[in-house]
Amino acid sequence: MLSNNKKILEHAYYHRYAVGGFNAPNLEIAMAIIEAGAKQKSPVIVESSKSEMHHAGAELLAAIVRRAAEKYNIPISIHLDHGDSYETVREAIEAGYTSVHIDGSGLPFEENMNVTKKVVALAHKHGVSVEGEVGKVLTPKFEGEDSNRSDFFTNPEEAQLFYKETKIDSLAISVGTSHGAYKGETKLDLERISRINHLLGIPLVLHGGSMCPEKQLRQAIFNGVAKVNINTELRLAFTNSIREHLEKNPEEHVPYNFLGPAKEEVKKVVDEKLKLFGSCGKA
Repeated sequence: MLSNNKKILEHAYYHRYAVGGFNAPNLEIAMAIIEAGAKQKSPVIVESSKSEMHHAGAELLAAIVRRAAEKYNIPISIHLDHGDSYETVREAIEAGYTSVHIDGSGLPFEENMNVTKKVVALAHKHGVSVEGEVGKVLTPKFEGEDSNRSDFFTNPEEAQLFYKETKIDSLAISVGTSHGAYKGETKLDLERISRINHLLGIPLVLHGGSMCPEKQLRQAIFNGVAKVNINTELRLAFTNSIREHLEKNPEEHVPYNFLGPAKEEVKKVVDEKLKLFGSCGKA
Protein backbone atom coordinates (compact mmCIF):
# COMPACT_ATOMS: atom_id res chain seq x y z
CA MET A 1 0.00 0.00 0.00
CA LEU A 2 1.29 3.45 -0.87
CA SER A 3 2.33 5.58 2.08
CA ASN A 4 4.68 8.42 2.96
CA ASN A 5 7.64 8.55 5.29
CA LYS A 6 5.78 10.40 8.03
CA LYS A 7 3.34 7.52 8.54
CA ILE A 8 5.99 4.84 8.16
CA LEU A 9 8.62 6.46 10.38
CA GLU A 10 6.39 7.58 13.23
CA HIS A 11 5.44 3.96 13.93
CA ALA A 12 9.09 2.90 13.67
CA TYR A 13 10.22 5.72 15.97
CA TYR A 14 7.75 4.98 18.75
CA HIS A 15 8.36 1.22 18.56
CA ARG A 16 12.16 1.56 18.32
CA TYR A 17 12.92 -0.07 15.01
CA ALA A 18 14.13 1.45 11.75
CA VAL A 19 12.98 1.31 8.15
CA GLY A 20 15.45 1.03 5.32
CA GLY A 21 15.65 3.79 2.75
CA PHE A 22 16.96 1.89 -0.28
CA ASN A 23 18.05 3.66 -3.46
CA ALA A 24 16.64 2.35 -6.75
CA PRO A 25 17.62 3.76 -10.16
CA ASN A 26 15.90 1.04 -12.20
CA LEU A 27 13.14 -1.57 -12.32
CA GLU A 28 15.22 -4.51 -11.11
CA ILE A 29 16.51 -2.81 -7.96
CA ALA A 30 13.14 -1.23 -7.16
CA MET A 31 11.40 -4.60 -7.37
CA ALA A 32 14.16 -6.34 -5.39
CA ILE A 33 13.53 -3.88 -2.53
CA ILE A 34 9.76 -4.26 -2.65
CA GLU A 35 9.78 -8.05 -3.00
CA ALA A 36 12.17 -8.38 -0.05
CA GLY A 37 9.87 -6.16 1.99
CA ALA A 38 6.84 -8.24 1.04
CA LYS A 39 8.64 -11.46 1.97
CA GLN A 40 9.57 -10.09 5.40
CA LYS A 41 6.27 -8.23 5.90
CA SER A 42 8.26 -5.05 6.37
CA PRO A 43 7.61 -1.47 5.29
CA VAL A 44 10.15 -0.19 2.77
CA ILE A 45 11.20 3.19 1.44
CA VAL A 46 12.20 3.18 -2.22
CA GLU A 47 14.26 6.28 -2.85
CA SER A 48 16.21 7.91 -5.63
CA SER A 49 18.67 10.77 -5.77
CA LYS A 50 18.31 13.57 -8.29
CA SER A 51 20.70 11.77 -10.67
CA GLU A 52 18.92 8.43 -10.25
CA MET A 53 15.54 10.10 -10.70
CA HIS A 54 16.66 11.67 -13.96
CA HIS A 55 18.27 8.44 -15.16
CA ALA A 56 15.06 6.44 -14.83
CA GLY A 57 12.62 9.29 -15.39
CA ALA A 58 10.86 10.62 -12.30
CA GLU A 59 7.33 9.78 -13.46
CA LEU A 60 8.27 6.31 -14.67
CA LEU A 61 10.12 5.43 -11.48
CA ALA A 62 7.24 6.70 -9.36
CA ALA A 63 4.79 4.72 -11.50
CA ILE A 64 6.74 1.49 -10.91
CA VAL A 65 6.62 1.95 -7.15
CA ARG A 66 2.99 3.08 -7.11
CA ARG A 67 1.89 0.07 -9.17
CA ALA A 68 3.84 -2.29 -6.93
CA ALA A 69 2.25 -0.66 -3.87
CA GLU A 70 -1.14 -1.72 -5.21
CA LYS A 71 0.03 -5.31 -5.49
CA TYR A 72 1.84 -5.78 -2.18
CA ASN A 73 0.16 -5.36 1.20
CA ILE A 74 3.03 -3.54 2.91
CA PRO A 75 3.58 0.21 3.43
CA ILE A 76 5.74 1.55 0.61
CA SER A 77 6.85 5.12 0.01
CA ILE A 78 8.64 6.69 -2.95
CA HIS A 79 11.18 9.18 -1.66
CA LEU A 80 13.50 11.80 -3.15
CA ASP A 81 16.96 11.42 -1.63
CA HIS A 82 19.20 14.51 -1.34
CA GLY A 83 16.98 16.94 -3.21
CA ASP A 84 19.33 19.86 -3.79
CA SER A 85 16.79 22.62 -4.47
CA TYR A 86 13.15 23.67 -4.24
CA GLU A 87 12.82 23.02 -7.99
CA THR A 88 14.08 19.42 -7.70
CA VAL A 89 11.64 18.77 -4.86
CA ARG A 90 8.77 20.23 -6.85
CA GLU A 91 9.66 17.98 -9.79
CA ALA A 92 9.54 14.91 -7.56
CA ILE A 93 6.21 15.90 -6.02
CA GLU A 94 4.68 16.54 -9.43
CA ALA A 95 5.95 13.12 -10.58
CA GLY A 96 4.13 11.38 -7.72
CA TYR A 97 6.75 10.99 -4.99
CA THR A 98 5.21 10.71 -1.53
CA SER A 99 8.21 11.93 0.46
CA VAL A 100 11.14 14.26 -0.18
CA HIS A 101 14.51 15.08 1.35
CA ILE A 102 15.64 18.68 1.01
CA ASP A 103 19.38 18.76 1.62
CA GLY A 104 20.46 22.29 2.43
CA SER A 105 23.34 21.10 4.61
CA GLY A 106 25.88 22.76 2.32
CA LEU A 107 24.21 26.16 2.80
CA PRO A 108 24.60 28.60 5.68
CA PHE A 109 22.25 27.61 8.51
CA GLU A 110 19.72 30.42 7.92
CA GLU A 111 19.55 29.66 4.19
CA ASN A 112 19.08 25.97 4.92
CA MET A 113 16.14 26.82 7.19
CA ASN A 114 14.59 29.17 4.64
CA VAL A 115 14.65 26.72 1.71
CA THR A 116 13.42 23.92 3.97
CA LYS A 117 10.48 26.08 5.12
CA LYS A 118 9.50 26.63 1.47
CA VAL A 119 9.71 22.91 0.74
CA VAL A 120 7.62 22.01 3.81
CA ALA A 121 4.92 24.48 2.77
CA LEU A 122 4.74 22.98 -0.71
CA ALA A 123 5.04 19.33 0.30
CA HIS A 124 2.58 19.34 3.18
CA LYS A 125 -0.01 20.95 0.93
CA HIS A 126 0.18 17.79 -1.20
CA GLY A 127 0.34 15.29 1.67
CA VAL A 128 4.05 14.72 1.05
CA SER A 129 6.39 14.30 4.03
CA VAL A 130 9.69 16.15 4.36
CA GLU A 131 13.12 15.10 5.60
CA GLY A 132 15.48 17.97 6.40
CA GLU A 133 19.19 17.88 7.16
CA VAL A 134 21.42 19.67 9.65
CA GLY A 135 25.14 18.93 9.73
CA LYS A 136 26.92 17.44 6.74
CA VAL A 137 27.56 13.76 5.95
CA LEU A 138 30.82 13.74 4.03
CA THR A 139 32.36 11.38 1.50
CA PRO A 140 35.13 9.02 2.71
CA LYS A 141 38.40 10.53 3.86
CA PHE A 142 41.09 10.84 1.24
CA GLU A 143 44.70 9.92 1.91
CA GLY A 144 46.49 12.61 3.85
CA GLU A 145 43.34 14.45 4.94
CA ASP A 146 43.83 15.96 8.39
CA SER A 147 40.51 17.75 8.89
CA ASN A 148 38.46 17.19 12.03
CA ARG A 149 35.30 15.68 10.64
CA SER A 150 33.40 16.19 13.87
CA ASP A 151 33.29 19.88 12.90
CA PHE A 152 30.58 18.86 10.41
CA PHE A 153 28.51 16.88 12.92
CA THR A 154 24.97 18.02 13.73
CA ASN A 155 24.76 20.56 16.52
CA PRO A 156 21.87 19.42 18.75
CA GLU A 157 20.72 22.94 19.64
CA GLU A 158 20.78 24.02 16.00
CA ALA A 159 18.79 20.91 15.13
CA GLN A 160 16.18 21.83 17.75
CA LEU A 161 15.82 25.36 16.36
CA PHE A 162 15.70 24.00 12.81
CA TYR A 163 12.82 21.68 13.68
CA LYS A 164 10.86 24.38 15.49
CA GLU A 165 11.21 26.80 12.57
CA THR A 166 10.63 24.40 9.66
CA LYS A 167 8.18 21.77 11.02
CA ILE A 168 9.94 18.97 9.13
CA ASP A 169 8.74 15.38 9.64
CA SER A 170 12.18 13.79 10.08
CA LEU A 171 15.78 14.97 10.31
CA ALA A 172 18.92 13.60 8.66
CA ILE A 173 21.87 14.01 11.01
CA SER A 174 25.65 13.83 10.74
CA VAL A 175 27.09 11.70 13.53
CA GLY A 176 30.03 9.83 12.02
CA THR A 177 28.91 8.02 8.86
CA SER A 178 30.16 8.73 5.33
CA HIS A 179 28.64 8.38 1.89
CA GLY A 180 30.00 5.78 -0.51
CA ALA A 181 32.26 2.73 -0.33
CA TYR A 182 35.25 3.07 1.94
CA LYS A 183 37.69 1.17 4.10
CA GLY A 184 38.19 1.93 7.75
CA GLU A 185 36.14 2.05 10.89
CA THR A 186 32.90 3.97 11.36
CA LYS A 187 32.32 5.27 14.86
CA LEU A 188 28.93 6.80 15.56
CA ASP A 189 28.58 9.57 18.11
CA LEU A 190 25.82 7.78 20.04
CA GLU A 191 25.71 10.40 22.79
CA ARG A 192 25.02 13.08 20.17
CA ILE A 193 22.22 10.99 18.65
CA SER A 194 20.63 10.59 22.07
CA ARG A 195 20.88 14.34 22.75
CA ILE A 196 19.28 15.26 19.43
CA ASN A 197 16.53 12.73 20.00
CA HIS A 198 15.83 14.17 23.45
CA LEU A 199 15.56 17.73 22.12
CA LEU A 200 13.49 17.01 18.99
CA GLY A 201 11.38 13.92 19.60
CA ILE A 202 10.98 13.15 15.88
CA PRO A 203 12.33 10.33 13.68
CA LEU A 204 16.03 10.73 12.93
CA VAL A 205 17.66 9.58 9.69
CA LEU A 206 21.11 8.06 9.26
CA HIS A 207 22.69 8.50 5.84
CA GLY A 208 25.67 6.42 4.78
CA GLY A 209 24.40 3.34 6.59
CA SER A 210 25.98 0.80 4.25
CA MET A 211 29.31 0.53 6.05
CA CYS A 212 28.13 1.05 9.62
CA PRO A 213 28.87 -1.67 12.23
CA GLU A 214 25.76 -3.60 13.23
CA LYS A 215 26.14 -3.09 16.99
CA GLN A 216 26.37 0.67 16.58
CA LEU A 217 23.38 0.70 14.25
CA ARG A 218 21.24 -1.13 16.77
CA GLN A 219 22.23 1.36 19.46
CA ALA A 220 21.47 4.29 17.14
CA ILE A 221 18.04 2.85 16.38
CA PHE A 222 17.32 2.47 20.09
CA ASN A 223 18.28 6.14 20.51
CA GLY A 224 15.89 7.52 17.89
CA VAL A 225 17.14 6.66 14.40
CA ALA A 226 14.05 5.44 12.51
CA LYS A 227 15.39 5.45 8.94
CA VAL A 228 18.73 4.12 7.68
CA ASN A 229 19.78 4.83 4.10
CA ILE A 230 21.41 2.03 2.13
CA ASN A 231 22.73 2.55 -1.38
CA THR A 232 26.36 1.49 -1.81
CA GLU A 233 25.81 -2.13 -0.74
CA LEU A 234 22.95 -2.47 -3.25
CA ARG A 235 25.10 -1.05 -6.04
CA LEU A 236 27.96 -3.42 -5.21
CA ALA A 237 25.68 -6.46 -5.07
CA PHE A 238 24.05 -5.56 -8.39
CA THR A 239 27.20 -4.69 -10.35
CA ASN A 240 29.35 -7.49 -8.92
CA SER A 241 26.73 -10.04 -9.93
CA ILE A 242 26.59 -8.70 -13.49
CA ARG A 243 30.37 -8.49 -13.72
CA GLU A 244 30.80 -12.07 -12.54
CA HIS A 245 28.17 -13.37 -14.98
CA LEU A 246 29.71 -11.59 -17.97
CA GLU A 247 33.23 -12.71 -17.06
CA LYS A 248 32.02 -16.32 -17.01
CA ASN A 249 29.85 -15.86 -20.11
CA PRO A 250 31.64 -13.35 -22.38
CA GLU A 251 29.27 -14.06 -25.30
CA GLU A 252 26.17 -13.30 -23.23
CA HIS A 253 23.81 -10.84 -24.90
CA VAL A 254 20.43 -11.51 -23.28
CA PRO A 255 19.90 -8.86 -20.55
CA TYR A 256 17.51 -10.81 -18.34
CA ASN A 257 20.05 -13.62 -18.02
CA PHE A 258 22.29 -11.36 -15.96
CA LEU A 259 19.76 -8.81 -14.64
CA GLY A 260 17.66 -11.51 -12.98
CA PRO A 261 20.50 -12.93 -10.85
CA ALA A 262 21.66 -9.37 -10.04
CA LYS A 263 18.19 -8.57 -8.75
CA GLU A 264 18.30 -11.63 -6.50
CA GLU A 265 21.62 -10.51 -5.03
CA VAL A 266 20.11 -7.12 -4.17
CA LYS A 267 17.18 -8.86 -2.50
CA LYS A 268 19.61 -10.74 -0.27
CA VAL A 269 21.17 -7.48 0.92
CA VAL A 270 17.79 -5.87 1.54
CA ASP A 271 16.60 -8.96 3.41
CA GLU A 272 19.62 -8.79 5.74
CA LYS A 273 19.07 -5.10 6.42
CA LEU A 274 15.39 -5.52 7.22
CA LYS A 275 16.30 -8.11 9.85
CA LEU A 276 19.05 -5.88 11.26
CA PHE A 277 16.78 -2.83 11.47
CA GLY A 278 14.05 -4.80 13.26
CA SER A 279 11.31 -3.95 10.72
CA CYS A 280 10.34 -7.53 9.79
CA GLY A 281 6.71 -8.25 10.62
CA LYS A 282 5.95 -4.55 11.16
CA ALA A 283 4.00 -4.00 7.92
